Amino acid sequence: MGMADKKEMKFEDALAKLEQLVAEMESGRLPLDSMVGKFEEGRKLADFCSRELESIKRRIEQVTAEGGTKPLEA
Repeated sequence: MGMADKKEMKFEDALAKLEQLVAEMESGRLPLDSMVGKFEEGRKLADFCSRELESIKRRIEQVTAEGGTKPLEA
């Protein structure tokens, strides 16, 4: 997953992919090298999701603080 992929990825897509990776790793059927690769990819997805949630939280706090009268800045 390159940087361009992350910029275009939606939170829901990243979360679904993360859930898929976790299920694959929990299956116990992956060789160790595949498990490590999936863990690394999962960590990047988890970081992306965390940043997205933090951004959403800041936007909600901004709207709440302003009383919802100003348009949101993307």
